[in-house]
Amino acid sequence: MLQAFCDGALFGSATGRSPAGVLALHGWARTHKDFDAVVRATDDAAALDAVAVDLPGFGASPPPPEPWGTDRYADAVVPLLEPIVEEAGRPVVVLGHSFGGRVAVQLAATRPDLVQSLVLTGVPLVRLAPPRRPARGYRLVRTLHRFGLVGDARMEAARQRYGSADYRAAQGVMRQVHVKTVAESYEAQLAAITCPVHLVWGDDDAEVPLPVARAAADRLARADLTVCPGAGHLTPLTVPGVLRATVEDARR
Repeated sequence: MLQAFCDGALFGSATGRSPAGVLALHGWARTHKDFDAVVRATDDAAALDAVAVDLPGFGASPPPPEPWGTDRYADAVVPLLEPIVEEAGRPVVVLGHSFGGRVAVQLAATRPDLVQSLVLTGVPLVRLAPPRRPARGYRLVRTLHRFGLVGDARMEAARQRYGSADYRAAQGVMRQVHVKTVAESYEAQLAAITCPVHLVWGDDDAEVPLPVARAAADRLARADLTVCPGAGHLTPLTVPGVLRATVEDARR
């Protein structure tokens, strides 16, 4: 059942007992429901004591008031976590998929008192190659638009033609959030993280290939990597049992 948290700033669901021991953060354009198979009860196991939320601008949670980076997204979940950690007397395991993993890394780097360990899956943490420049046609239209020589409709047509699927689908402030966050780099945050980090990766992840996970592990003080043969990018849907087992081990 959908629940409101932080006075309606976040929506999501809670499973198991309170206080939660796990916070789950979903990927770009996804929702907390991606983690249903990870955190909910099964025939063989009780539900995890967990909260899974819709990050601002996704699912039922209202969008941010301005283009946030993932550091601001991390700030947004702090009011949810602080009372949980205070009541439990111990920090939580943060499970982050893709975009949610970016947020989790920011959280662990800036608020280590709230994070016992991280479980990260399919997260674009390290660039293996320099970012590609926008297509020449797009750059031309953008320049002409900047000088008022082409209109907004032509500019939007260029965005739709040259932008990524996620960029094209994003609306309003979320399009600006997308532009801001895909340009981020996390080397400093990875170096600052002191808690254990468990990386769970599909070896068929075309969006964030396995070498990204290996490169991230090299930058972390305490990391291990579990490779899931045949799994792609949406690991919470395709290998929920592996993620659940990893979270349970991390919580002990």
